[in-house]
Amino acid sequence: MTRIAKIDVWSVRVPGRRVFELGNGSKVTPGGVGRPVMFIRMETDDGIVGWGEQRANPMWHYETIETMVAAVRHHLAPLALGLSPYEIGTFHKRAEAAMSISVSNGMPFARAAMDIAFHDLAGKMAGLPLHALLGGALVSEVPLCSAIGIDRPEVMAANAAESSAYTAYKIKISGDIAEDARRIRKIVETTGSNPLWLDANQSYTPGTIWRMLESIRDISTVACVEQPVKSHDWNGMASVRMRCGLPVAIDEGSFSAADLAKAARMGAADMVVLKICKAGGIRKCLESAAVAEANGIALLGSGLTDCGIAFAAAIHMFSTLQLALPPELNGPELLEDMLVKGLEITNATVKVPTGPGLGVEPDVDKLKDLKFYV
Repeated sequence: MTRIAKIDVWSVRVPGRRVFELGNGSKVTPGGVGRPVMFIRMETDDGIVGWGEQRANPMWHYETIETMVAAVRHHLAPLALGLSPYEIGTFHKRAEAAMSISVSNGMPFARAAMDIAFHDLAGKMAGLPLHALLGGALVSEVPLCSAIGIDRPEVMAANAAESSAYTAYKIKISGDIAEDARRIRKIVETTGSNPLWLDANQSYTPGTIWRMLESIRDISTVACVEQPVKSHDWNGMASVRMRCGLPVAIDEGSFSAADLAKAARMGAADMVVLKICKAGGIRKCLESAAVAEANGIALLGSGLTDCGIAFAAAIHMFSTLQLALPPELNGPELLEDMLVKGLEITNATVKVPTGPGLGVEPDVDKLKDLKFYV
């Protein structure tokens, strides 16, 4: 049987296209040295190559490029060597025993990059697109949600106008009641009847988010509010959900299926934001999706400004699920280059790849130009 024989780790810096700020202060910025991203090249003993990728964003999650690279090189790669690419469950069992913390997920971003490479290899070996291994795509194309970062109201509205091909908008809010309300009202002048998905990134308290939402109660296109309070404040999430009159989505408060089960028992969420990175991979993300569906929690899809490898993995996975809104996968909007060949994106809609595995391949020459060493 074909076995995994070699795993290489590449760290690259990817420049952004425009400033994009979250409620926790995390930013994507244009130019400069770029944002650090880890790529994994996984090769079998008969020469088949699979790729994985994840971004380092320690202001959103504790993993840095240094810890991710070290985790793969010294801990996760040795657990994968000698396995068949089909033994993804065995890899996760080993990884959870070796690197999990006492609660939720241990090193999920690093593990997610490995998981994506496993899936890419498995699809290539089977001669099937990744979505076929996950039960089959429900759609052949996936429309995207535009991402509007925190800025002055007129700048945010201008960014929304630039994204007129999109049919849904994810709006970052900052915790400033009056300014956030002004931002939303200004954006609505551009977005019209398209749904708005508000994302606070933990910047509010239960009392202040209620006051902000009350001030925009007349805006009917607000579809939901995501992670308004601190990630550990499940009681606060439940309180907001009882009072605010909008669906409340959990993101940073739910990394694993166990986290989401707890949120469901506490009545802390109407919706969950699925991200391959925080779940620790595709396999683990689908576990959260199953818990959500069993508890009547709607699904939202997102990423963390992924390049093309992780972006393609998300498109495959989301094509197999019924999402409440178009997924917010903002790499095409915010990055200078997705660093892959084979993606087809037209008018903010992505064609689900049909080639074996991820159905895309990295532009290795560009990766080498952006590569740095950790």
